[in-house]
Amino acid sequence: MRLYPLMIAALLIPFAAAARTPSGDALTLEQIMSNPDWISVPALNPYWSADGRRVYFEKQPHGSSVETLYSVAANGGNVRMVPLRGWSATGSNDAIYNRGLSRQAWIAHGDLYIRDLRNGHITQITRGASVSDPMFMADGSRIAYRQDGRWFISDPATGLTVAVANLKLADAPESPPAHYDYVTADPLRIFDSLKKDKADAEAERRQQKALAQADASRAGVPWYLGDDIELVSRSLSPNGRWLLLVTRPKGYDEGESSNMPDYINDDGRILMHDVHSRVGMNPPAPNHVLLLDLETHEKYSLDETTLPGIKDDPLAELRKQAIKWDVKHGVTRDNAEASVKAPEVRPVQVYGIEWNDAGTQAAIEFVAVDNKDRWIATVDFDNHQLVTVDRLHDPAWINWTHNAFGWLPDNRSIWFLSEKSGWSQLYLTDANGGETRPLTHGEFVVETPVVDHEGRYIYFQANPEQPGTWNIYRVAVRGGDIEQITDLPGLNGMQPALHGDSRFVLSPDDSKLLFYHSTTVRPPELYAVETNPGALAVRLTHTITDQFKSVDWVAPKIVQIPSSHVDRPLYARLYLPADYDPKKTYAGAVFIHGAGYLQDAHSGWSYYFHEMMFNNLLTREGYVVFDMDYRGSAGYGRDWRTAIYRNMGHPEVEDIADGVHWIEQHYHVDPDKLGVYGGSYGGFMTYMMMFREPDMFAAGAALRPVADWANYNHGYTSAILNTPNVDPVAYRRSSPIYFAENLKHPLLIEQGLLDDNVFFQDTVYMVQRLIELKKPFDVEFFPMEHHGFVAPTAWLHEYRKIHKLFSTYVNPTDGH
Repeated sequence: MRLYPLMIAALLIPFAAAARTPSGDALTLEQIMSNPDWISVPALNPYWSADGRRVYFEKQPHGSSVETLYSVAANGGNVRMVPLRGWSATGSNDAIYNRGLSRQAWIAHGDLYIRDLRNGHITQITRGASVSDPMFMADGSRIAYRQDGRWFISDPATGLTVAVANLKLADAPESPPAHYDYVTADPLRIFDSLKKDKADAEAERRQQKALAQADASRAGVPWYLGDDIELVSRSLSPNGRWLLLVTRPKGYDEGESSNMPDYINDDGRILMHDVHSRVGMNPPAPNHVLLLDLETHEKYSLDETTLPGIKDDPLAELRKQAIKWDVKHGVTRDNAEASVKAPEVRPVQVYGIEWNDAGTQAAIEFVAVDNKDRWIATVDFDNHQLVTVDRLHDPAWINWTHNAFGWLPDNRSIWFLSEKSGWSQLYLTDANGGETRPLTHGEFVVETPVVDHEGRYIYFQANPEQPGTWNIYRVAVRGGDIEQITDLPGLNGMQPALHGDSRFVLSPDDSKLLFYHSTTVRPPELYAVETNPGALAVRLTHTITDQFKSVDWVAPKIVQIPSSHVDRPLYARLYLPADYDPKKTYAGAVFIHGAGYLQDAHSGWSYYFHEMMFNNLLTREGYVVFDMDYRGSAGYGRDWRTAIYRNMGHPEVEDIADGVHWIEQHYHVDPDKLGVYGGSYGGFMTYMMMFREPDMFAAGAALRPVADWANYNHGYTSAILNTPNVDPVAYRRSSPIYFAENLKHPLLIEQGLLDDNVFFQDTVYMVQRLIELKKPFDVEFFPMEHHGFVAPTAWLHEYRKIHKLFSTYVNPTDGH
């Protein structure tokens, strides 16, 4: 029925976008894949004016490095461009406030500004200094900031700026040599002049130390930390007493990096770029924390071996299995045992340090390098040791997200997120040894907590109504039910398509909330709403173009599909032709979202907006399209997330197969007319669907796909599959290249040559494997594209190929 030898020739036929348009409007691939500015130029990095009366935001046309600043009244109205000369005075989306809310500080174009909120006076603290991380000191008037990694404290009242802790990564000059050597030591025993020089130097050092202690106007004496460490980060207490240093071993071996050729560049030669090392080549460097007492000039090492469970080996059983596997496959037992030897103490990395406003307490978040534990510990400054406040253990892996934590303004209470209940929920604990209590309860996900300035409420984004419906809520610190703040139909809060530029922002007086809202067919716009539950939201921006709004878009339905493997429904976006007729038979297409841990079956604007529009085009050509949140996707709790542990590409195949059978039964999709496509993790899953369910799809397009997880990066892959040495079975079971012999139907592979995320080598491996297996496939590469395509011409060419693949082998025209 399907003529595979014609595949390559068919894919080379010039494209003609002859899409049926039942609504009468034009929709072509050229339009869909053109510069996204034809859709909208979104408002980015929004923030409040100091008095809360206006909102500022940036607009940056796609592909441009130049942004423009605009403002609008908090209750809506005309949007105004801010003159260049006024930008620095407006503030920023990272502005901070002192405890009494009398001063505001922000960084603009690398320089630090302070505004006195009582009279509006602005003081510029630095000029041309390129500073970051401003922090009000506990007294509410002095300001600290970072420059070139070092902390500085500035007093606007006196104009004095003090450098904090001159750190030297060397042994102190007066330190005895690490090893005694007769020849080196002998000159000091022989020559009196050398003895005198050494004595004079030691006397000078003692004098400088005494002067620094006696005269507060002098710089402090240096801190000599030794020559065997490197500094990762520094964290200063708001009272100026303490400095926490995160360190790593000097010269730590990061593992062999991979090389990537760059064929098209202004040099005219083939350039080689170093890119990430592969999983298991070497784990991340272990971190250690040093505590410096800036008042007494004493240094203390905080012993992380006191963290509960730090000496356990959660991978012990897998290590035994790996040794057996290696020996069976020809490795000597000694080499096999050496390759999986467990550490006596599990190494950790520091994920965050938070101080209370007074600077009297600090909390540190540690995560085990093996991904199985997260600890939040406070610092006992009297005894110079860690005190564990909370331990979260997961036999699979600790989530990459949902680990936020911080202090309430009462200086003693720590709030934090945890999946300990199986769902990301908000908890509160007394750092002085009191109880830990949940502030939120239920089978839903809590994200992005923000404490109001008075410490009365914590605001957050959550999906208690259903997984794909997100709103902003608040809960009182004293406890009680959560209160809903936003209720616009669609997605309220974080917008996947805007990446990190979409957080909600409280006004300086906590009375209003600035947030993004979108729907499945309308991109994000800015809104403001009062923080009283039930208030009406006000739209602030209108960035969507008339051209985009003129298209009669088919809004996908969010549907629940029964699962044959778990006792929970599968959520998906379902696209139906505008003239859908249950008496007719349709072709079907499945889009598989990427990232693995990402949610796409939600009620807002998709991260995959190109694909949303392409799916609309397919519906006009007689396809029923669905896009599922398979197991492993975000928004459905811990068990859903970890269902793929050591088993990637298996639960997801089961879920997508359930979805395919469902649309066949309920929406009259012809089982012989099904296509599948997806990018990144979606490309990996396209491989797995085509290889592990070889009779399900007539054709598939795998974009920037992972072929062998052993070639991917450490941070992501080691969490889900451990490392190849420790868990070779998981890598064999989860990598598509080991299932390629099952391919039956045409497969299109597309990838950028400059992809430094999923290496092009993965595609080379798969192509060679498919050649040797004599399988039907085509491959297309893009010389100047990275993992995420940028050029509209590349997007267009990529989707022309997919469209032609589907038109040729899925062939919707017979039954519509």
